[in-house]
Amino acid sequence: MRALPLLLVASLAVSAPVLAVQPNEVLKDQALEQRARQISSGLRCLVCQNQSIDDSDAPLARDLRILVRERLVAGDNDKAVIDFVVARYGDFVLLRPPMNARTIALWAAPFLIVLFGAVFLWRRRNRAAAPADATLTAEEQRRLDDLLRDERG
Repeated sequence: MRALPLLLVASLAVSAPVLAVQPNEVLKDQALEQRARQISSGLRCLVCQNQSIDDSDAPLARDLRILVRERLVAGDNDKAVIDFVVARYGDFVLLRPPMNARTIALWAAPFLIVLFGAVFLWRRRNRAAAPADATLTAEEQRRLDDLLRDERG
């Protein structure tokens, strides 16, 4: 019975989000640090690709976290920091890229893949279900009869 609370605490510790921000990266100004965390949570790690730079241990993610903090300390607002990073790395660096002419393929790709897959499966099923043309010419029928007769003996 004593193991249950310990197991509960251990499972909570394991399931808590692990941030990769190192102590030497943390800004002394709590307001700036909070802004840096907010910005970092929306930027994609270009190495990991499915993690924010706040969650990634990759060296590039660390460099981006430091860059975000440097820009904030220099006096940039949040939009200016994000615009600076996007200008360097493109819209792909955003975990939630905007829908515009440059990113339309990124947004449309999943739907197009599903659509093409459905069309492929539909055509394949219809082709398999289509009856084969069973009519033979007189010459084909004669050859088939000859082959069957030779096979029987």
